[in-house]
Amino acid sequence: MASNLKGKKILLGVCGSIAAYKTAFLVRLLIKRGAEVKVIMTKAATTFITPLTLSTLSKNPVLTDISTEEAWNNHVELGLWADAYLIAPITANTLSKMATGMADNMLLACYLSAKCPIFFAPAMDLDMWKHPSTKKNLDTLHSYGNKLIPVDDGELASGLVGEGRMAEPEQIVKLLSKKFDNNDQFVGKTVLVTAGPTYEAIDPVRFIGNRSTGKMGIAIAEAFAERGADVKLILGPSALEVSHNSIQRIDVTSAKEMFEKSLEFFPLSQVAILAAAVADYRPLHVSDKKIKKKEGNLNIELERTRDIAATLGGMKKDDQIIVGFALETNNEIVNAKRKLEKKNFDFIVLNSLNDKGAGFKHDTNKVSIISKHNGTQQFNLKLKTEVAIDIVNTVAAQINK
Repeated sequence: MASNLKGKKILLGVCGSIAAYKTAFLVRLLIKRGAEVKVIMTKAATTFITPLTLSTLSKNPVLTDISTEEAWNNHVELGLWADAYLIAPITANTLSKMATGMADNMLLACYLSAKCPIFFAPAMDLDMWKHPSTKKNLDTLHSYGNKLIPVDDGELASGLVGEGRMAEPEQIVKLLSKKFDNNDQFVGKTVLVTAGPTYEAIDPVRFIGNRSTGKMGIAIAEAFAERGADVKLILGPSALEVSHNSIQRIDVTSAKEMFEKSLEFFPLSQVAILAAAVADYRPLHVSDKKIKKKEGNLNIELERTRDIAATLGGMKKDDQIIVGFALETNNEIVNAKRKLEKKNFDFIVLNSLNDKGAGFKHDTNKVSIISKHNGTQQFNLKLKTEVAIDIVNTVAAQINK
């Protein structure tokens, strides 16, 4: 028995696929493992399995509409109630709606309101599964941090044989159970994460910046929050949103502001992850008026910014862990190890702009984690949400020594 599901609140969304009949077994398995289950169905799903069946098995009313003649069903409340939202089966149609933010039924409204991890188990015909639009929608949901439960390969309802079958209920429950393994490792711990770029003003409209989006740092903050940490996320200018309730977002613009906020929160933190791309230099003189174009060149004198990593490394106590980042273009390992020692990091996460799919703007990254004591771990190219889990696991292993 997977006891880590005991007492967990699972919201199950069911879409209109022949695989919907499997949800009766899925609900039974979740209940047997101690989970509390509430079910939402699309109208199409009710033609494959009745709400009465799933209501009887889950011991909770099944919802199909945002409102009825008797009441309005609060999708926001359901989204906050759940420890995990599992959508199984999910059709190509619902995948598309989730990727574009549509909310024309109860299942989708709950998806947009949910603060918990989202898992989805597709079920569709082979050609639909292989279509480029499905691949694009899957990539979009991945980038939001949603977790795909892989399809099976076998005979499909159309008679074709190939990928597209929904995973079996036993496999879904096994994968869902893993989400709750060690998910309280960082309860009671404060984790400081810096993320994103800094913008250093030249005048009221221009600045010196870099191409960081904050994706990697936000993914790390989310991964620590999912393990129970109280996360302080100091975030430079970024258009990205942060959803987890355990993350306190502190927005900053300049290296000076990020330095000040880092010094404020670091003494209260057991772990610091310095993922921000902080400017090394800033203009010595900032014009209070827009600089007008003139003949000839414009010279801007730069001065060094305060080194956040070196300052925090110098303050570090024995019971604190600091993880730094190194984005390199040459002599990667040598430069990263030098930075590791110089700034008193416990680990440094190295990525190279020479690796395709790594670095700024991508949803993926390819990293090596270099330890002060335990050598180097090299990882393949993977989603930044998965890289974040590797980083959290590395920190957790150090704490558990």
